[in-house]
Amino acid sequence: MRNIISKVDKDSIGEEVGIEAGDKLLLINDTEVKDIIDYKYLIVDEDVVITIEKADGEIWDIEIEKEFGEDIGLEFKEGIMDKPMSCHNKCIFCFIDQLPKGMRETLYFKDDDSRLSFLQGNFITLTNMKDDDIDRIIRYRISPINVSVHTTNPELRREMLNNRFAGELMEKLKKLADAGITINTQIVLCPEINNGEELVRTINDLYSLYPAVRNVAAVPIGITKFREGLKELKVYDKESANSEIETVNKLQEQFYKEIGEPFIRLSDEFYILAEKTIPEKEFYSEFEQLEDGIGVIRMFRDNIEDAVDSLKDNICGHFTIPTGVSAYKEIQEAALKIMKKSPKVRIDVVKIINNYFGETITVTGLITGTDLINQLKGKDVGTLIMSNVMFRKGYELGDYEDNIMLDNYTIGDIQNTLGTTVKITDYTGEDLIEIINENSQEE
Repeated sequence: MRNIISKVDKDSIGEEVGIEAGDKLLLINDTEVKDIIDYKYLIVDEDVVITIEKADGEIWDIEIEKEFGEDIGLEFKEGIMDKPMSCHNKCIFCFIDQLPKGMRETLYFKDDDSRLSFLQGNFITLTNMKDDDIDRIIRYRISPINVSVHTTNPELRREMLNNRFAGELMEKLKKLADAGITINTQIVLCPEINNGEELVRTINDLYSLYPAVRNVAAVPIGITKFREGLKELKVYDKESANSEIETVNKLQEQFYKEIGEPFIRLSDEFYILAEKTIPEKEFYSEFEQLEDGIGVIRMFRDNIEDAVDSLKDNICGHFTIPTGVSAYKEIQEAALKIMKKSPKVRIDVVKIINNYFGETITVTGLITGTDLINQLKGKDVGTLIMSNVMFRKGYELGDYEDNIMLDNYTIGDIQNTLGTTVKITDYTGEDLIEIINENSQEE
């Protein structure tokens, strides 16, 4: 099934030259196309010859003239046109190892594929990459890539990832940096393991490769109740979160003086746990670390403040917003601002306790349909406004069904069970206001 074309964009070059869904891509300029990276690299030229196998077995050689870098509008049945590289690590903090049995099979797949890092923003450890793989990234200019670092201490990294090759990280990063590849990095912080002085060492090592290493995101470990047989680990509390913020603040002050930005940022969860003020907008630059939960609250808060005046006059409606424990206070404050502006709008913010994974999991993105339905069933919820982070593709590759929760509940299941209408928001702030405007009645 590799290289099967699943879609040809309307009015694209591909459609114009007769390429159809179901065709198989064989060659570009007489070069075999092994995966999506080959395709993207080979297709950029102004003059290309594409060899296609039609559904009836007929082979077509198609000459195409186009602008340099212009896309021809093809999508493939498998997103990377190849089997993904799986992770060979056994990280002590791996969330997938903490999943209960019986969830959909694709959620248990651990990817560690540089192609997915480039295409989808996934983080990779570099532990399964040989010199040839590093050279390919450099040759094809696969940039930026996202690397899960966790620690630059070779011995500790081997221990944390349970991989004897994990200690070679800095050599690989330096090779990529010297070649001009941009690198985003991530650290999962585990109290009393890779935090404190180990964190300082890691940040300074990565900073030595700035600006190729563009930034560092640090997030707290998440622990479910399904850790039988796994290493015992601690979670962050108010005191330890405060300690981490203080440690990082000292480094940020140094980096501000030298490069004008913090370089290392902690996820919002640290500030919530520590009961500290969320940094101002300028701290987050272009908000490029939102996927790591960094700056989400600041963006949401500021956008609500800016957009609340756009609420329509004289509207009424009833809405329910389910949220995780960590975001509850923030969503509640936003709801109060909206209801103050439009008193006939009722917003119930419901704190969903994570019974499915355990109460140590407090983020909205890990709420399951089971907990949502159990805690809302029998209530008058009006219109249900759900965050898009509750709906996941997990680790599925290529085509996937949209709007499925971690335990396979769909929007339709939720609507039918609760007798409501579901609206999805990405919580940038202004989109929440827009949903309320569109789904309220005018008086």
